[in-house]
Amino acid sequence: MTNTNTVTVDVREDIRSGREPFLRVMKAVAELRTDEQLLLIAPFQPTPLFHVMEGRGFAHQGQVAASGDWEILFTRQTNTRPEEKAVIPPHSPDAAAANPAQIVEIDARGLEPPQPLVKILEAVSTLPADAALRALTDRRPLHLYPQLEERGFTADTEEQTDGSFSTYVRRR
Repeated sequence: MTNTNTVTVDVREDIRSGREPFLRVMKAVAELRTDEQLLLIAPFQPTPLFHVMEGRGFAHQGQVAASGDWEILFTRQTNTRPEEKAVIPPHSPDAAAANPAQIVEIDARGLEPPQPLVKILEAVSTLPADAALRALTDRRPLHLYPQLEERGFTADTEEQTDGSFSTYVRRR
């Protein structure tokens, strides 16, 4: 059966206004009917979202539009048998990492090194177990990755259209 019903969520204005669109996207996903798919329009490739959506049973296909924005189509995976999918208990650390209940946002842009690193590590030290962190920086935080690894976290960084970087931090 082919999905012909597409729900579009455009998060470009959210991102430009400094608002975190994750909860808005997850609300749209939760409201999808079984015959619907989700088209996400974003100013960058939302790589951390791919893992979250995969955990919810969705595959994705993305492309860069002529405008430079990303269009990602999320469709329900129909070829996965239930016994092939990993079952993550809802209160396990893996469940919290894959599906954070909250995203804490830290804006470390405009700070001189090592202040962004310090600010992010301070935020990580008080991060609730069921939360993830999104850090905005002027530079790719190369020195942050080993520090996070030592503390049991992973990070994915994406360059933004304005030249800044968005780093999504979550527990392993």
